[in-house]
Amino acid sequence: MFEKDLESLKALGADITAGEIKQQPELWLDTLNIYKENKDAIDAFLAEARAMGEGRLSVVFTGAGTSDYVGDTCAPYLRHAGDTALYDFKPIATTDIVSAPRDFLNPDEPMVLVSFARSGNSPESLAAVQVAKTFVKNVKFINITCAPEGKLAVESEGDADQLTLLIPRANDKGFAMTGSYSCMTLLSTLIFDSADFDTKEAWVKQAAEMGAEVIEREAEIADVLSGDFNRVTYLGSGSFVGLAQEAQLKILELAHGLVATSWDSCMGYRHGPKSFVDDKTLVFVFMNNDEYTRKYDLDILNEINGDEIAQKTFAIQQDMAPSFEGASFTFAGREALPEGYLALPFVMFAQVVSLLNSVRVGNTPDTPSPTGTVNRVVKGVTIHPFEA
Repeated sequence: MFEKDLESLKALGADITAGEIKQQPELWLDTLNIYKENKDAIDAFLAEARAMGEGRLSVVFTGAGTSDYVGDTCAPYLRHAGDTALYDFKPIATTDIVSAPRDFLNPDEPMVLVSFARSGNSPESLAAVQVAKTFVKNVKFINITCAPEGKLAVESEGDADQLTLLIPRANDKGFAMTGSYSCMTLLSTLIFDSADFDTKEAWVKQAAEMGAEVIEREAEIADVLSGDFNRVTYLGSGSFVGLAQEAQLKILELAHGLVATSWDSCMGYRHGPKSFVDDKTLVFVFMNNDEYTRKYDLDILNEINGDEIAQKTFAIQQDMAPSFEGASFTFAGREALPEGYLALPFVMFAQVVSLLNSVRVGNTPDTPSPTGTVNRVVKGVTIHPFEA
């Protein structure tokens, strides 16, 4: 796919999505520079936020759909890699905040609402900010968005309680969020990861190298999809639970539901959802590099593989012990990356799977919804007035 010329990709309706998947390693280096250039402003803003009250500051990561999964991916990592003496990290979807704020927000708890939004025009993105302003007594906002012209960015201008960070080159033009997801995940991780800058820079550069490797090894990924399958499941542990949810959504979106999908944690999958697996199912497991957690990832791989119930059981992993000895996409010869950064090349693998599968089932990845009932920016949402 990535070796095809532009006209061939256009004929498949895949030129935009293929280009946006491929460019991500370069975008991650851009995102690192965006963080570096804004670090002083970020630190000053967070210092003001911490002054709103005593004790740990609640940091709520929010978004809808893929933007929601950004928080689900980075929060578990930050709960041990961030400064947990200062911050309490919580992923809560904008759709939950807007529809049931009393169930998800504490009005007496000082909070920073970190909003993730590709376009910044989704009704829930804007409404979540307004609901938090109305309901929470002490609140500030960090907006991480890819569209300078989007309403989230524009409406925050001049507001001292809002810090907007832009990643404009990651504003995907295709239907599916690809670079926007990975870059927003990276920027939020960089902001709150307590590691020093040089260490984080080294991790980002390694992740970029691994992302480029995914593109170079496309043929291996295509081979995984060579069978007659109609179901895909993604599993992971820790941060990779959120990543699994995002990976299955990409399959679902780009194939317009023609391939059934599921996702779960490696430990949770046995408790009923494993019923999804049959001989037309591909099972993918993202292997965590934490030595303890990795054992549980390996257990579910060996179990499903040994049961012989799936068409293929497949690991995405680095070459560290214990590794899955069955079918895998293995990154070799590099230091073990923390999950907050390993998520980046891992999601590129999943995006390539989704791209190739979309073409396999005769769909057009750039415009996968033939009826137009599912849109790049959500439509048809009614926002009802909220009073605290």
